[in-house]
Amino acid sequence: QVQLVESGGGLVQPGGSLRLSCAASGSIFSIDVMPWYRQAPGKQRELVAHITHGGSTLYATGVEGRFTISRDNAKNTVHLQMNSLKPEDTAVYYCNAQIRPLLRPSWEDYWGQGTQVTVSS
Repeated sequence: QVQLVESGGGLVQPGGSLRLSCAASGSIFSIDVMPWYRQAPGKQRELVAHITHGGSTLYATGVEGRFTISRDNAKNTVHLQMNSLKPEDTAVYYCNAQIRPLLRPSWEDYWGQGTQVTVSS
């Protein structure tokens, strides 16, 4: 059973920092792209950043320069370092991954359970 587990959310003041982590576990053959998404109340889920297996990154316009995505392929983990946080960054953050399970030849889409990030004074 493949699953993604997130950690690192919480309450932080404007201008502060948080580091989110997501670990993939189970019988995994390979992991392709690993994005982070977020969903604020009353809004659609949106892409925050993604990173390919080779380390290429892409950021949403509003977070570029403040957020950094990284991954450790040996540990099947992805991280999102969030600096200079703003109230508008408040949302539930979800990790996502395209994973090929060990015993199945197809790529499958997996999601974490979500972690709350609240930026408020």
